[in-house]
Amino acid sequence: MTHLHKLTKPVAFLLILAMTAMSWGCQSTNNTGRGAGIGAAAGGILGGIIGSNSGSWAKGAFIGAVIGGAAGALIGNYMDKQAAEIDHEVKGAKVERVGEGIRVVFDSGILYSTGSSTITSTSRYNIEKLARILNKYGDTNVVIEGHTDSVGSETANQYLSEERAQSVANLLKAYGVAQSRLSPVGYGKTRPVSTNETEAGRRLNRRVEVLIYANETLKHRADSGELRM
Repeated sequence: MTHLHKLTKPVAFLLILAMTAMSWGCQSTNNTGRGAGIGAAAGGILGGIIGSNSGSWAKGAFIGAVIGGAAGALIGNYMDKQAAEIDHEVKGAKVERVGEGIRVVFDSGILYSTGSSTITSTSRYNIEKLARILNKYGDTNVVIEGHTDSVGSETANQYLSEERAQSVANLLKAYGVAQSRLSPVGYGKTRPVSTNETEAGRRLNRRVEVLIYANETLKHRADSGELRM
């Protein structure tokens, strides 16, 4: 069992969006056991700013866009079940529940040959299993992030990260996941999760993250009582 656990967002732009979202009013967004004091839109943006300093914009958005009350508990249960299935079915991935979302991390050495964005035949099978679960839990959106280490030029790393994220998105789409749910982005070497001074650290930085979060339909279903435990 695995362990459960090219759009850079400029901070100034995010702050403007956050302030705009707050000026519209704190919409009623209902993640488990926590209230959303500023609403999910502004909270997600501000959370993303936090996440940008810790390796993942979308991971930070999970923390920011929390949903409280009974609806949050229902969405949390929906995400818990989905995360457990991914953890059980998808080999070679680390699965983590973060805020209202799920973070699935693949070592790029498992998905691709060195310097390539073509997914290996073994990994295609695991992506297919991930797609089946995503299709079962259809009320979510999915960000696919490509990340590299610092070896090589910035341009080459950026391009490779974008191509790798896109190749995962394309394969998920081929296995039936709606394109409208998928947002592939490449970060190049700009979001390391470890040091680039050692091979062990560089390997951790060479990764693809699949970040799954509740869409508006799921939030509405939870808030209206249509979603059941």
